Amino acid sequence: MHLYLVALWTTVKARWELLRREPEAGYSTETVLVTALLVVAALAIIAIIIAKVTAKANGINL
Repeated sequence: MHLYLVALWTTVKARWELLRREPEAGYSTETVLVTALLVVAALAIIAIIIAKVTAKANGINL
């Protein structure tokens, strides 16, 4: 288990050092995360609208 933690820590340190040398390297990751959050928010809003429209349609008596 200790060996895995050492390997993980070494990898994190190496990636951190790479980001410190190139500060713009993380920009694409940030853009992807923001885009993913916007997609999730849009899907949630669409689901809410569909649920409300379906409930309204089921409430119509013919």
